[in-house]
Parts: sequence; structure tokens; C-alpha cells
Amino acid sequence: MSNTIKSKIPLLFLIVISLWWGFYYQSNSTLNAFGNANFEWLFLLDAFISLPIVCFLCIKDKKEALLKSLVFMCLAVLIGSYVIPEQNKLIWPYLESGRYIVVALFLLFEITAMVTVYLAIKVAIKNCEDPDLSIEKPIKKYLGESIVASLLCFEIRMWTFTLFYKQVKPENFNGKPHFTYHNKDGAHSNLLGFIFIIAFEIPIMHLFLHFIWSPFAANIITLLTAFSVLFFLAEYRAISRRPISLVGSNLVIRYGLYQPLTIPINNIAKVEKNSEFVKRSRSVKRYNYAGFPNVAIKLAEPMGKIERIVIGVDNAEEFISAINSRQHPKTCTQRS
Repeated sequence: MSNTIKSKIPLLFLIVISLWWGFYYQSNSTLNAFGNANFEWLFLLDAFISLPIVCFLCIKDKKEALLKSLVFMCLAVLIGSYVIPEQNKLIWPYLESGRYIVVALFLLFEITAMVTVYLAIKVAIKNCEDPDLSIEKPIKKYLGESIVASLLCFEIRMWTFTLFYKQVKPENFNGKPHFTYHNKDGAHSNLLGFIFIIAFEIPIMHLFLHFIWSPFAANIITLLTAFSVLFFLAEYRAISRRPISLVGSNLVIRYGLYQPLTIPINNIAKVEKNSEFVKRSRSVKRYNYAGFPNVAIKLAEPMGKIERIVIGVDNAEEFISAINSRQHPKTCTQRS
């Protein structure tokens, strides 16, 4: 069994036990002694013992297994609050109150991200280092290569371009030449217009939900929408400052806030212009904001499941020519 399939087993297990115990608690038959055997510890054993064991058995990376275990247990608490009858809840109310701990951890995560942003950018400006590397180094030093590290890098990158975008300069990124992509098909201005539309509708939608649904739901949705505005603002600022670059014998694709993708030049079988729509596929990686991607890269050896990469850049001819020149460098022969 492949690792990809095995990694999905814990989620499937959570779904199965949720459906089973939901049916058990809501039934009124000999199965649960006509409601007299609706013990909460039955679901508790599966959610807090069996589920973490399944995670650690199916996921090789123990840090990832621990993270998924915590997330799935929190989901199980939420599911249990609906399926377990109120009169049978003894421990569950205390578990439900744990949502305040989750909120506190989320705030701690955000504060940590912002402090790390400040320190990373301060070092990057002082030493003129690659801003991406200055963010990744301190995080991966303590967390290693993990999903948590990748999420925190993305989070810090977002706050970097939200708060300190003027101090991040394209020339500080490693590599040469650099290639831009923000002007293709008006991507930069379209993204700004999208930000204005979302920001404009926030107060209107808040009032609508406040009176039609509930004040609490209105506050939650407004906060989430405001956070999405910050994300799009960071993306708007990043696309004009994070270039695609040739770094030695590698092509480094930085696209907005996306995690950079490094492709060895010798693994590029073919690079050519593209003028048609490219459908979503597991074997195709797409980097494009508006219109059709104008460059297609075919890999000699797949990178994971990726066999082909399509990109939208401002100057496709210059981009293709630069890659071809690295693949086939000109050699000068000296006449005797």
C-alpha cells in the first residue's frame, strides 16, 4: 500500500467511527439498551486512543502524525458534542470548553509568526540575504522539514509582505536573471480590484448576517473575511517582488506567496510557449493568475507526481531563451 493511501486512512477511520457512534447514540433499540447504554466513553476510547494509534501506524513522519492526531481529536470532540445525547455527557462538556485553549494556541501561533517576521526581515535587510531563506532558516532549524514548518513559513511570508513589503527588494533574492509575472494579462491590477471588492462588501455582509442570522456568526465570518483580505493584500504585494530566477543549475519558481519550487535545469526535457487552456491535473503544476499560461515545461523525470509545469510570465521568449542557454551553453574554441 502506498504512503499516500495510508496517510488517508486516519481521516477515513474518523469518518467511520463518527458515523457508527452517531448511529449508535441516536438509535433507540436493543443495540444501546433502548438509550440506557449511551455511554460517552465508547466514543471517547475510539477518538482519543484508537485514532492516534491509527495515525502513528499509517504516517511515517512522527511530527506529522502527532499534528494530525491533535487535529482529528479536536474534530472528534466537535462531532461528539452533536451525536452524544446531552444527558449522557459527563466529561464531554470539559472537552468542549477546550476550544478556548485552541483559540489561545492560534493566537500564540500568530504572535510567534509576527515576531519571527520582524527578526527575519531585520536580518535580511542588514545582510542583504535572500528573504525566503532568511525566513526558512530559523524555522527549519527548530522544526525541520515538516508540514508545521511549511505552514509557518507560509504564514510568515504572508505577514512579511503585509507589513514590510517595501523593505523586500527583488534584487535581494538569489539568482540571475530574474523574471517577472505580475504584468501578464493585467494580473496585478485585477488582484487589486478583487481586494477592493472584498473589502467593500465586509461591512454590508456583516450587517446582513448580524440581523438575518446571528451576531456571533456575523463576527466570525467578518474576521475570516478580513483575514482573507490580508492574504490577498500580501499576495498582491508579493507578485511584484518575488521573482522567478535561475540560480546556478536550478530554476527556482517563486510565485506570489507560493512555496518556492526548485527544478534542476538538467531535469527539464522541453520548454516551449503555450497558448491554450491547461486543465487541472495531478501531473500538472500550474502557476498563473490571468489568461492562459504562456510557458510549458516538460520534465525529464517526474518530481513526485508532477510531470509538467505551466507558468505565466511577462516575457515568455526571454524566459525560454534563458533556460535553453543554461541547458546548452555556448562553448568557445581557441584557434591554434
